[in-house]
Amino acid sequence: MDSDGHEHRARGEIRAGIGGWLRHLGRPHRHDSAEHLDEALEGSREGIRALKISLAVLAATAMGQAVVVAASGSVALLGDTLHNFADALTAVPLWVAFTLTRRPANRRYTYGYGRAEDLAGIAIVLTIAASAIVAAYEAIRRLLHPESVHNLAWVALAAVLGFVGNEIAAQCRIRTGRRIGSAALVADGLHARTDGLTSLAVLVGAGGVALGFREADPLVGLLITLAILLVLKDAARSVYHRLMDAVSPELVDEARHVVERVPGVGRVDDLRLRWIGHQLHAEVEVTVGDGLSLDEGHAIAHDAEHRLLHEVRRLATVIVHPSPPDRPGVDPHELLAHHWRDPKPHRHQ
Repeated sequence: MDSDGHEHRARGEIRAGIGGWLRHLGRPHRHDSAEHLDEALEGSREGIRALKISLAVLAATAMGQAVVVAASGSVALLGDTLHNFADALTAVPLWVAFTLTRRPANRRYTYGYGRAEDLAGIAIVLTIAASAIVAAYEAIRRLLHPESVHNLAWVALAAVLGFVGNEIAAQCRIRTGRRIGSAALVADGLHARTDGLTSLAVLVGAGGVALGFREADPLVGLLITLAILLVLKDAARSVYHRLMDAVSPELVDEARHVVERVPGVGRVDDLRLRWIGHQLHAEVEVTVGDGLSLDEGHAIAHDAEHRLLHEVRRLATVIVHPSPPDRPGVDPHELLAHHWRDPKPHRHQ
C-alpha cells in the first residue's frame, strides 16, 4: 500500500508478519491515514486562520501609528511603526508552512511536510533576535544623541494602540499554537508580545519626556531589549527542541503507561516519540508472552496502537513491534544484534 492509502498499515507489526498485514488490510479501522490527514488539515486551517486575524490586526495597528508619526514627527514611534509592519510580515513564512503541511505525504516526503513549521520557527527566532538588536541600537543611539518629541499625547495614544494590537495578535497566535501543537506559531505569538512591550517603551519614554527627562525613553528601551532577549531564549529553546525531536518526559511516561496497561504486554522495551510539525509519531517495542501465534501477537500490538491513538493527544501514527520473551540460550534478536551499537539491557542477556 502506498503513502496515500486509506487503511492501517502494518504498524502493529511482527517482522515476519505477512499474515497479520493481510488481516490488517482486510479490516479497515477508523484511525486510518485519511482521518489523520483530516486532523492535520484542520490544525493547519486553524493556524492559517490565526495568522490571518493577527496579520489584519497588526497591519491596522501599524497604519494607525503611521498617521500619528506624520503628525508628531516622533522618531521613536516611527521605529515602532516600521517594526510592527515588519512583524506583521513574520506571518508569511508560517502561512507558507501551514499551507505546505496540508499536502499529503508522498514517495519523497514520506512523513509529509510538517517540518516546514520548524523551518518557519527558525525564521521567527531570527526575526526576534533582529528585533533585540534593533531595539538595543536605537536605545543606545538615543542615549548618545537625544531627540525631541512633539504631540506627546498622540504619541502616547499610538503607543497604547501598538501594545493592544500586538497583544491581540499574540493571544491569537499563542492560544492557537498551543491548541494545535505548533511551536513555531507559539514562538511567533511570543514575538508579537515582545513588540507590544516595545510599544509600551514608547509610552513610558513619552511620559518621561513630558516630565523633562529626555533620557527616559532610551533607558526604558534598554530594559525592553532585555525583555526581548528573555522571550528570544524561550522561543529559541522551543524551536530547538522540535528540531532535535525532543518531547516532554511526562508525555513519554503517559504513552508508556498506556502501553503497560494493554493485556498481553509483559514489558515495554522501548518507546520513542517525535514531533513532525504539530503531530506526534510513536515507535514502540514490547515483549509479549511466549508461544503466541502470529494472530495473537498482532492483536496485542493492534490493541496497543489503538489505545495510544485514543489516549495520547495529537498522536498521528504508531508502530508497535512485539517480541517474544528471552529464553535461556535463545536470543530472539540475534540476527540483528550486530547492527546495534548500543544494545538495550534486555537484549543479549
